[in-house]
Amino acid sequence: MAERSPAAVGVANESGDKPLTAHADDATADEATDLSEEQDAPQETLPEETAPTRNAPPELHSGHKLARRYRLEDCLTRVDGFSSWKAFDEKLRRAVGIHILPADHGRARSVLAAARSAALLGDPRFVQVLDAVEENDLVYVIHEWLPDARELTELIAADALEPHEAYQMVSQVAQAMAAAHREGLAHLRLNPDAVLRTEAGQYRIRGLAVAAALRGISSERPQREDTEAIGALLYACLTQRWPYAEDAYGLSGLPKDVGLVAPDKVRAGIHRGLSELAMRALVNDGATASREPGPCATPEELAKAVAATPKIRPPEPSTAPYSRTTYQQGAYRQSASHPSAHVTTVLPATPPPALTGRTGRALKWSVSALLIAAIGLGSWQVAETLMDRENQSKDGGTSTAPPTGGGDDPSGTAQLTSGKPIAITGAKDFDPLGTDGSENPRDVPNAYDGKPSTFWETSWYTQANLGGLKSGVGVIVDLGSVQRVGKVKVDFIGDDTSADLMAASSGADSMPTGLDDFTKVASASGGQASFTPGTAVRTRYLLVWLTQLPRTDQGNYRGRISEIKVSG
Repeated sequence: MAERSPAAVGVANESGDKPLTAHADDATADEATDLSEEQDAPQETLPEETAPTRNAPPELHSGHKLARRYRLEDCLTRVDGFSSWKAFDEKLRRAVGIHILPADHGRARSVLAAARSAALLGDPRFVQVLDAVEENDLVYVIHEWLPDARELTELIAADALEPHEAYQMVSQVAQAMAAAHREGLAHLRLNPDAVLRTEAGQYRIRGLAVAAALRGISSERPQREDTEAIGALLYACLTQRWPYAEDAYGLSGLPKDVGLVAPDKVRAGIHRGLSELAMRALVNDGATASREPGPCATPEELAKAVAATPKIRPPEPSTAPYSRTTYQQGAYRQSASHPSAHVTTVLPATPPPALTGRTGRALKWSVSALLIAAIGLGSWQVAETLMDRENQSKDGGTSTAPPTGGGDDPSGTAQLTSGKPIAITGAKDFDPLGTDGSENPRDVPNAYDGKPSTFWETSWYTQANLGGLKSGVGVIVDLGSVQRVGKVKVDFIGDDTSADLMAASSGADSMPTGLDDFTKVASASGGQASFTPGTAVRTRYLLVWLTQLPRTDQGNYRGRISEIKVSG
């Protein structure tokens, strides 16, 4: 499709006035009228000091009004000769965004042309340009303001997007940019600040053509530039890392000596198909990994690749809390022990009528008899237990009551017998860059099931030090309660394995979620590693932290644990 000429189009403003090109036409007509009126008038030469001069652009500040309707409120950006504002349209009673630059700015003409071209697209997936005006020595572009939308920068700063949400982002953005390029429009500044997500889950792109024009950016390969930008967005959504060596948009870049690493090698547990899509969009010189299909060089190709990816199901909605019936809640009394933000008034229910007559009396006597029998049986069992304990005490035996603890553990929760095995009651994989473990969580029970033939393994990495992407990965084991730990033996598969043993505070009442919650207590390496803390360790949670991984037969690096044994 032939690329439309943006300079030849005019745009009607939001209030339905004449096209924006009418400003220039009106000025030309006025000049012609003035000239005809002054043809017969005597010519007068003005002194040099009284010659008319060009008015300077007005000083902009909060409260300044443009076109007698747009009141400036907050300055968002002031750089490179232009400024961006949040403003209020007093005529239509709504918030808008405005880009402003002097009319004699070197890029003023190109900004006007880009804004008018973007306005003609009319695609709802883009933040719409509402008006583009040259007035009072200023050029300003009015665009939509989406109060309920959040920047992608903000979303991924909190956490990586879950697979379904990342799929929705790349699908919607790729399709929108494919439509823009079919009309000859490029973005060239497509970054996490330019992508917004509304509360309805729709992704909107702002700054189409205009953002690049404001900064004087152009490209000989605009489709490829925008495709790589979409790949970078997807990469950031999956990993919370920027896929280049520089830090940007609040995200850490990749290590400089590593190069571009696939997302599922940066962060374990990432959806394989999405990881491949990011690489196909980012690496457009054909240097993609052998397991990936060919690169995508245009947004159209990327949109088709996304559509060909098997659909990713949304996460299951959280189960609604169990709601008891009026009778179960007890209509005769109200409890305030669990206040709620949403209080439902329960009307008192009428209790069921009592049984009358011979049937009712028989039922009452039966229930009474059962209660008396239960009380008698319980009293007999308690008395028998007390007599047994008294007899054992007289005979010099030991009491069967559990110990109450001693030493420096007044709570009595620590195991004080040295050298005895301590059972592992649960375990969880741990990845410092992951939110839910994400290092093969289903295989974790194999690390303590007592079977040497089964094992848990990490994801694979390109280097023994986990590619320089993280300091380690591992398994957190739960001992069930605070225990005195004397030794931990770990059977690794691979003699080149190095690891640390880390312990959580004895006061931790839930499984820690961050590496800062653990303290290193011992180190070991080799296939049969034995960790012996230098001082007594009392803890419920231990972390076997792998810092160096052995090489596999496939040429990559991954760690494997076949058995973890803890003793007091």
